[in-house]
Amino acid sequence: MWRSLSQSILAFFGLTSEIASQFRFNLFKQIHEIVFHGKGGYTWETIYNMPVWLRKFTFFQLQNFYKEELEQSQNAQLGNKTTLVDSTGKVQSPEFAKGKKPASYK
Repeated sequence: MWRSLSQSILAFFGLTSEIASQFRFNLFKQIHEIVFHGKGGYTWETIYNMPVWLRKFTFFQLQNFYKEELEQSQNAQLGNKTTLVDSTGKVQSPEFAKGKKPASYK
């Protein structure tokens, strides 16, 4: 039986052929996300040649920005939502049906 001299069973720095394609896919997906959601601020070549720490920082900054934008949008939609049913379950009549006469046109 062959026994490795290394404590680790993994290959060269832990990158095996099974997971190498996944790392490559994640790299290209991250580059695509930055270029696409950067709205023209970045080119593919710029992001590809960017240092890893800076690319990760840029990716997470864009990700946080769009998450906050989504939360604000959802909160605005929930805040503007009006309903004709109050908290007790009673149906309230809308403002236009409360007997107010429409403005007359001359």
